[in-house]
Amino acid sequence: MSPSAQLRLADAPAYASDTADLGDLLTLVGRGDERAFAAVYDALGSSVYGLARRVIRDPSRAEEVAQEVFIQVWQSAARFDASRGSAKSWVLTLAHRRAVDAVRHDQAATNRENKYDWSNGPDFDEVEETVTISLEHEQVKRCLEGLTELQREAVNLAYYKGYTYAEVATALGANTATVKTRMRDGIVRLRDCMGVEA
Repeated sequence: MSPSAQLRLADAPAYASDTADLGDLLTLVGRGDERAFAAVYDALGSSVYGLARRVIRDPSRAEEVAQEVFIQVWQSAARFDASRGSAKSWVLTLAHRRAVDAVRHDQAATNRENKYDWSNGPDFDEVEETVTISLEHEQVKRCLEGLTELQREAVNLAYYKGYTYAEVATALGANTATVKTRMRDGIVRLRDCMGVEA
C-alpha cells in the first residue's frame, strides 16, 4: 500500500463492520476500495489467524499465512460470489487452503532435508581430497628433485624437520648467510615449478 493510500485510510472514517455486510465490503474490495479492505481485515483478521494457528501450530508461520490470505483477498475479491456462500466462509476457506498448503510445503521441505541429510557425513568429498593431496605431494616431490643438492637439503631441514637457519647451517657445516641464500633460491625455484604466484 502506498504512503498516500495509507494517509487516505488514516484520514477517512473506517467502514463499521457491524453495519456493513461483509459481502458488500468484499465487492468494494474487488473494486479496489482500501477502506473496505481495512474493514474486512478488522472483521476477519483474528478469525483467519486463529484458523491458521490451529492448522499450523507455529505462531510466526501462522502470521505469515494470515498475511498471505489477506493479500489473496485483496487480489481476488472480485471473484467472490455471494450466491455460493457467505463472505466469512469464503475468506476462511481461503485461509484453510493456504494453511494446509503451508503445512504440506513445510513437511515436504523437511522430508527433503531428512532424505538428503548430510549432517553425519563428511563436509567434503574424501576421495577428491585424497587424490588432490596425493597429486600435490607428487608435484612437490618432483619439484624438490629439480633443486640442487644443497638447496634440497636446506629446504628439507627447515620445512620438514623444523630447523632454524642456525640449526640448518650447523647441520650442513655452512655459515648462516649461505644457508639463507640457498633456501631463498630453493623456495623461488619450488614456487616457479609449482606455478605459485609470488
